[in-house]
Amino acid sequence: MTLSDLTHAVADGMPVYPDTTPVEIEQTTSVAADGARAHVLTLQTHAGTHVDAPCHMRDGAPCLDALDVDDFRFDAVRVDCTDKDAREPIGVDDLPESDVAAEADLLAFATGWDEHWGTDRYRDHPYLTGDAAAWCAEHGCAVGVDGFSPDPTPSADPDRERDAEPDAYDAHAALFAADQCIVENLANLTALPDSFVLHAYPLPIAGGDGCPVRAVAEH
Repeated sequence: MTLSDLTHAVADGMPVYPDTTPVEIEQTTSVAADGARAHVLTLQTHAGTHVDAPCHMRDGAPCLDALDVDDFRFDAVRVDCTDKDAREPIGVDDLPESDVAAEADLLAFATGWDEHWGTDRYRDHPYLTGDAAAWCAEHGCAVGVDGFSPDPTPSADPDRERDAEPDAYDAHAALFAADQCIVENLANLTALPDSFVLHAYPLPIAGGDGCPVRAVAEH
């Protein structure tokens, strides 16, 4: 058995989704002065490698504390999307056969876009169409992505945005309507085998709409 880390390090000033709370790590005590070292960590629930609960965008849907720990252990199938260009949609035709999806409860879309982490280019990741996300949900699969979102992220250069891009969060909506979770900002998906077990355990935050995770692939 091999364990592969799929998590971006949490660091002061790390990349966050546009116009959201920046990550700050402030040391408040030290061993020399106080006998113990401690920090205050400021980050929103959707910073870094994290899981989205269905209540993130759907009132009345399950939040993190309503889900079982088993809900964050996924039999995953990796979907190779490394041929996709910047801001290119991933459609139903790009998805695995139904019998392959039947063996999984999460599809991990490996675009290789994690190599752009820390740059403006990271915001131009490929994205799932609403129909593709609905197909995943209909086949009982959550979704994992190696970008900010399964939906398009606003570009640092608006001229890169395509006219056909959806204005709403179509992929989020389709998955949350089926009470499926989303794991975002994964790393190293392209190095994994076609199938693996994804462990992505959040804190059981009361009313939690999301939480950073230590995402690990077991294969």
